[in-house]
Amino acid sequence: MGRTVVVLGGGISGLAASYHLSRAPNPPKVVVVESSQRVGGWIHSVRGPDGAIFELGPRGIRPAGALGARTLLMVSELGLDSEVLPVRGDHPAAQNRFLYVGGALHVLPTGLRGLFRPSPPFTKPLFWAGLRELTKPRGKEPDETVHSFAQRRLGSEVASIAMDSLCRGVFAGDSRELSVRSCFPSLFQAEQTHRSVLLGLLLGAGQSPQPDSALIRQARAERWSQWSLRGGLEMLPQALATHLTNRGVCILRGQPVRGLSLQPEGRWKVSLGDSSLEADHVISAVPASVLSQLLPAEAALLARALCAIPAVSVAVVNLQYHGASLPVQGFGHLVPSSEDPGVLGIVYDSVAFPEQDGSPPGLRVTVMLGGSWLQMQEAGGQGLSEQLFQQQAENAVATQLGLKESPSHCLVHLHKNCIPQYTLGHWKKLESAAQFLAAHRLPLTLAGASYDGVAVNDCIESGRQAAARALGTEPDR
Repeated sequence: MGRTVVVLGGGISGLAASYHLSRAPNPPKVVVVESSQRVGGWIHSVRGPDGAIFELGPRGIRPAGALGARTLLMVSELGLDSEVLPVRGDHPAAQNRFLYVGGALHVLPTGLRGLFRPSPPFTKPLFWAGLRELTKPRGKEPDETVHSFAQRRLGSEVASIAMDSLCRGVFAGDSRELSVRSCFPSLFQAEQTHRSVLLGLLLGAGQSPQPDSALIRQARAERWSQWSLRGGLEMLPQALATHLTNRGVCILRGQPVRGLSLQPEGRWKVSLGDSSLEADHVISAVPASVLSQLLPAEAALLARALCAIPAVSVAVVNLQYHGASLPVQGFGHLVPSSEDPGVLGIVYDSVAFPEQDGSPPGLRVTVMLGGSWLQMQEAGGQGLSEQLFQQQAENAVATQLGLKESPSHCLVHLHKNCIPQYTLGHWKKLESAAQFLAAHRLPLTLAGASYDGVAVNDCIESGRQAAARALGTEPDR
């Protein structure tokens, strides 16, 4: 009788793990258990009444590096090449990104000329921050907050404006709490290896082997900055689910896991309420805090490490306007916490993907709300109504983009605890979890955004590596 692997969670990490398990030379029986009625997790696309596509979660994927190439290879293997919408390197959405500081939009400098010129909101050319960085000694601590790292190496302006905004845009988090080692490992390793972040990034860590396909070659030739799919990014998990079902993978929807227990013979019993499954191996692609509640008493130390990985909520407000235009063309803008504690940034969806604007075309923007404002609202037990979020979003686009008219269409979604926070010392939690799993030889593998990256590519890669470990093979890097 063959082995059975149960995958907890039908988000992109769990689906990717199942995909690689199902394509192994001697694939095990794979069962995916998803608590909701849909797969895809935070990747969720909605079609409006006029055919416009609204993304309630991630809206684009970067093609860069080995991880980006592997995702594009998967896209080709799923037969989605003709559905890809690329943002080429010469497109405004690839070239222009903005910061909203001091009540105005400022384009982030690009290229050598941009580095040598004063570029508001920075008071001095960024070249001077780079020159200063080259002379700084290597840090001696095993970890450091993003703010402290950036301030030490690049100065207070870069730390308090640029890195603060970046942490809010990527993690919806606070740069004074997040770990540079875990959130931006390339920066941390560059300093450790080359003493200088700039030198390290310029010299690189060497090219890792990358897969090859026509789509990957096209992305490189056209210098894509990101891509989506014609019907929205949710086409990817939907295609994965169809592919898995066709390969005999069982996907159980609407089945929340109640608990995990180890049987005397070393197999898992996965309790689903009225029924249960037995598994030789479990891949957990649910949030760390969720898994911590499912583990048996024998794994209390592991549960303690996992429940210490926090997550924050984000409200996503999709707005559509007819007959309106943006004051600038670009991907979008980020907002530092000093400017607005609640607005993380605004994405100009129609600039990057006009093909998704519907008919007649309408201007689509997405406002991301979170940060300390939302944390205070949650902690104070304030009514987190759709009206509150919509009002905040409309005020933001009116103030920051000059869109003062009422939107023709609006979608509001609060994603509770959707982005894990890699706070200072996150690496120690991962090390503790890995040591426990190895010492007790538990047939359990961890995957998903809680551990080594929150981007879609990171989650897909974590699923790939989890599948390799469950199969007893070492994943290639």
